[in-house]
Amino acid sequence: MPGYRKLGRPTAHRKSMLRNIVTDLFREGRITTTDCRAKEARREAEKLITLAKKNDLHARRQALAYIYDEDVVTKLFEEIAPKYEERQGGYTRILKLGPRSGDNAEVVFLELV
Repeated sequence: MPGYRKLGRPTAHRKSMLRNIVTDLFREGRITTTDCRAKEARREAEKLITLAKKNDLHARRQALAYIYDEDVVTKLFEEIAPKYEERQGGYTRILKLGPRSGDNAEVVFLELV
């Protein structure tokens, strides 16, 4: 399926949920979520890290348009992006934890490499 996953949510809810997941990933460094959500959040997180590697005002404003927390954007530009300066991609990793007991959904760790 080309494009993106709908995740069973209306568009506004899906975008908001992915923003929150990516913000938490940059804040904490590692989060627990379902496999499908992690794969979608990984797409957005890697785009933002690539944007932060440019380290100019326009890139910072674009990141602030997606991540509303200024402290997280500052951390992204000053701590996270310089670590990946020599890396061309693959900034995140998904580690499978197994099925969730309630609904048997595949639970994973999404973390920064």
